[in-house]
Amino acid sequence: MALSVGTKAPDFTAKDSNGKTVSLADFKGKIVVLYFYPKDDTPGCTKEAESFRDSFADYQGKDMVVLGVSMDDEASHKAFAEKYGLPFILLADPDGTITKAYDVDGGGYAKRVTYLINGEGMIDYVDDKVNTSSHAKDILARLG
Repeated sequence: MALSVGTKAPDFTAKDSNGKTVSLADFKGKIVVLYFYPKDDTPGCTKEAESFRDSFADYQGKDMVVLGVSMDDEASHKAFAEKYGLPFILLADPDGTITKAYDVDGGGYAKRVTYLINGEGMIDYVDDKVNTSSHAKDILARLG
């Protein structure tokens, strides 16, 4: 079961697809769209990533950041991001630390769940019934 709305979002530190260290604390004051997905370069995960890519311009200027997390490593994320032109941050979680902290461990992969985290680090919304094709637009609609 995913974490609940109103819960403090667990802090994390991970490497992105370029080897840069990223922490949740880096985005204090911004809305964080933290989306977990099972595996790079698989049909549903690609559709979901493309939905964020195709809507990325709509996210700009809204003081928010999109972070994708799976248990793939940095090299896999780099190849995935380059292949599909993904403009947002992908975080590597090969040991499942973040996946477990957010209670989305599917037993060796991250379940498809998205959290909206407000600027104070609290979870405002949880989506565990993701439509991979329209997910980015669904999240934007939720934000108003």
